[in-house]
Amino acid sequence: MKMRRIGAMLGVKIGTAVFCAVAAMSSFAFAEESKSAGLKPEDVKSALGMSVYLQGGYTYNGNASLTSEGSGQNDLRWLDHTANSFGLDLAQLVFLKDPTAPGTLGFKVKISAGEYAKLIHASGLGTQPTGTANPESFDITEAFISYSAPIGKGLRLDFGKMMTFIGAEVLEAKDNANYSRSFLFNYAEPLTHTGLKMSYAFTDAVSAALLIVNGWDNATDNNKAKSVGLSLGLAPSEVISGYINYIQGPEQTDNTRDNRSLLDIVATIKPVKPLSIILNYDDGKEENVIPTGDAAWSGLSCIVKYDISDTYSVALRGEYFDDEDGYRTGTVQKLKEITVSGDIRLGGSLIVRPEYRHDSSDKQSFDNGTKKKQDTIALGVMYTW
Repeated sequence: MKMRRIGAMLGVKIGTAVFCAVAAMSSFAFAEESKSAGLKPEDVKSALGMSVYLQGGYTYNGNASLTSEGSGQNDLRWLDHTANSFGLDLAQLVFLKDPTAPGTLGFKVKISAGEYAKLIHASGLGTQPTGTANPESFDITEAFISYSAPIGKGLRLDFGKMMTFIGAEVLEAKDNANYSRSFLFNYAEPLTHTGLKMSYAFTDAVSAALLIVNGWDNATDNNKAKSVGLSLGLAPSEVISGYINYIQGPEQTDNTRDNRSLLDIVATIKPVKPLSIILNYDDGKEENVIPTGDAAWSGLSCIVKYDISDTYSVALRGEYFDDEDGYRTGTVQKLKEITVSGDIRLGGSLIVRPEYRHDSSDKQSFDNGTKKKQDTIALGVMYTW
């Protein structure tokens, strides 16, 4: 399972400081313009690269595991874990400016709130206040500075906290084909990294990146060593493109000897314009982390998405995940899932996404440990401004 610690009071303070700093910079930068003509909200939004994202949904599970909260639990589901209850998944405020040419600066700040924010805190960012019943529903998901060094076409440097380069899916459902996340996203991969990323596009078809980071989901490192990530991007044609990613480093607290490693391969195939096929393979290992020694996990997912029109799309995801030592899910098991989703795009900014999902295991991992399968029906709503 992704290893999260709770970020609360310190996260709030940092987020407030970041927000105020961005606001102050924007006020300074546009003071002269505003004196003469005044800035419209759209002008400020464009200049700051500001956007707002809202996501909510409902997931029905007729065999949900019982929880103290009463609504029920979707077992082995990380983000969409709450069953039979309406929920606010995400409310995000994003500021983004890319370095457009060699020698220029940029930045990105992504502030998240909602149910997801309780689950995605990087360790070391803060601690949960004593006596609180729930994790803080606020998170500084990304905050980094970018610089395009005048080397060749521009060597890009990103420094700070950023989303992972691993995997075929991301945190925001609007940028995925399905509403729920795969087992690979939940259990095989990291979510964020804090450190330095250096990337360079050699040609339109070949790019590469090197990362030196604290590790998996660590805002503050838990040992004295760093993890190193490598990414190779290939786009030989308009039909096929993909990434080969690798990360390795010690992830155990106060342990610099035993490494965790992950090979991640993502390929996108577009045989015709409305059809996309996305393949994701993960192979992970961690040394001396279980009583018998090393732990290993692996999995493969395939997503097929077809755009029927500008308004409607349909997507199918099939997946297999092998937690052969029980280290990632807590149980030695083989998981499978099949998910069918449909997109209805209204006005370009609003997406309504119904979804059916069937999960299965070779162990009794569902419905309070009494069943080997789980079926859910969900409806997700996503809006971007």
